[in-house]
Amino acid sequence: MSAAIREFNIEIPQSDLDDLKQRLATARFPEKESVDDWSQGLPLARLKQLAEYWQHEYDWRRCEAQINQYPQFVTELDGLDIHFLHIRSPEPAARPLLITHGWPGSFIEFLDVIDELSNPVAHGGAPEDAYHLVIPSLPGYGFSGKPTEPGWSVERIAKNWDALMLRLGYSRYFAQGGDWGSMVTALIGSQNLGHCAGIHLNLVVVGGPSKEILTSPTPEEQTSLKRFKHYARVGQGYAAIQGTRPQTIGYALADSAVGQLAWIAEKFGEWSGEKDFIDQFDIDRLLDNISLYWFTNTAASSARLYWHSFVAPAVEQVTIPTACSLFPYEMVQPSRRWAEQRYCDIRYWNEASEGGHFAAMECPKVFIDEVCSGLRTMTL
Repeated sequence: MSAAIREFNIEIPQSDLDDLKQRLATARFPEKESVDDWSQGLPLARLKQLAEYWQHEYDWRRCEAQINQYPQFVTELDGLDIHFLHIRSPEPAARPLLITHGWPGSFIEFLDVIDELSNPVAHGGAPEDAYHLVIPSLPGYGFSGKPTEPGWSVERIAKNWDALMLRLGYSRYFAQGGDWGSMVTALIGSQNLGHCAGIHLNLVVVGGPSKEILTSPTPEEQTSLKRFKHYARVGQGYAAIQGTRPQTIGYALADSAVGQLAWIAEKFGEWSGEKDFIDQFDIDRLLDNISLYWFTNTAASSARLYWHSFVAPAVEQVTIPTACSLFPYEMVQPSRRWAEQRYCDIRYWNEASEGGHFAAMECPKVFIDEVCSGLRTMTL
């Protein structure tokens, strides 16, 4: 291990836990929404249910202990401390895999897939599906450092993730991602610095559709175009705010635990395709992720990634081997020929049976199967 890599352990002060409970106990709520659906945002009754559970039943120390079972580290990259999990597989032929989260997720999204991806034999799987896992926190997220200057775009993150893998001794590796993680992973592929052997995406980010797709769309592409239009019309308000005024929304979310809860929980409901999302997600795992944002006070710093990168997203062509998994409740789903405009060497393309934007949390078994199936088509 390089001297530049420091061991890390999580220990949130008890005073922070007590402060959270106090804020939840004295929260002021607005009146009920004037509709019977989610068109005005997260319904009041659902939010109160979550807030009461967070205050009275949720146990952060359980989550903290689970995370601390895994090797965690911090290293400085390009002047910024980056937190990451590094789980070595017991399999001698295991292959390195870099996994990147997005917003409003975190490395916590992957806690329920780590064991099986790193040690599949112990779970009835095959040794060739074993991976050494590197799971970093994006700059401004979780326990990573918060950039104090402009310039931390997804392009810069992609270059630093490649440097991280080299620092860990992985001269060849695979990369996986969804949401911002998909943007970073695709850019690792398009930058093609000679170390990444292939990528797997569970959000397929593409450029605009070709004239042929616009003028003669297949039935599948008609559905894709409708999803894009719906997202542009009613789904990306959060991104417009975070992409233009991350500091202003940061004040509200940093000061209100209920506000932070609602801002994130709405997306887990909307992007899972299940409005009663408490039944779709393990409520403790959902609150693990939200608690991480709260305890690290990263509402503003995480939102700034949109300011850096969302207005003009990078969609350069990717020539290295690519695997794409489309989950049925994902916010956008391009067709394969649409995706081929950007990804020149698609080795695997599959529509998963269930799940949405947070597939590793919603349906970990399906997510694992998709990652392994996609990467089986590639060699280091």
